[in-house]
Amino acid sequence: MLDPRATNEDLTAKARIRNAALDLYAQHGEDRTSLRAVAAEAGVTLGLVQHHFTTKARLRDAVDQLVVDYFHAALRGVPESSDPVAHAEARDAAVRGMLADNPPVMNYVRRALLDPSGVREHLLEVLVRFTRDEVAALRDANLVSTTRRESTQVVAVLVRQMGELFLQPMLDAVWKSAAEDTDAHRPRLRITVED
Repeated sequence: MLDPRATNEDLTAKARIRNAALDLYAQHGEDRTSLRAVAAEAGVTLGLVQHHFTTKARLRDAVDQLVVDYFHAALRGVPESSDPVAHAEARDAAVRGMLADNPPVMNYVRRALLDPSGVREHLLEVLVRFTRDEVAALRDANLVSTTRRESTQVVAVLVRQMGELFLQPMLDAVWKSAAEDTDAHRPRLRITVED
C-alpha cells in the first residue's frame, strides 16, 4: 500500500506538520496538544504552523483528510472481484490491515470518534462522505445490492470496518479475564447491520 505520509525526506514542511499533528493527536488527543507541541515535533517554528494552517481547526481538518487518504489507499489496493461477498470481505480486510499497520491512524480514529463531547464529528462526516462515494461506485459496478437502501449500506460498511477497531480491545480484555486457557483460539468479533 502506498503510504499517504511518504517519508520525512520527501515531505514538505506542511506535510511534516500534518503528520506530527496526527502522531500527537493519536497519543494525547487534539485538545491536549498545542500548536507549539506540533511545531516542535515537526521541527518547525510555531509561525510556520500558523502560516500553513492558520488555526488548530484547519490543522485538524488536514489530519482528518490524511486519515481518509489512508482509507482510500487501502481500498485502492483491493483487486476487482465479481463476487460481491468476497469483494466486501477483501475491502474490510484491507481497512483492518491498514489500521493494524498504522497505530497512529487507529488511535486517532478511536479518540476522534469516541469523544463523548461530540465536537469531533468532522472526521465522522468526512468518513461517511467517503464511504457514501465508495458505496455508490460499488452499486454502479453491481458489487453490492441496489435494492438495499444506500444509507444502510454506508452504515454497514463503517460499522463492519470500525466496529472491530472499537470493540476488539474490550473483547480481548474480557477473553483474558474469562478464559481458562488464554492461549486457546480467541473469539473473533463479527458485527452485522440489519435493514
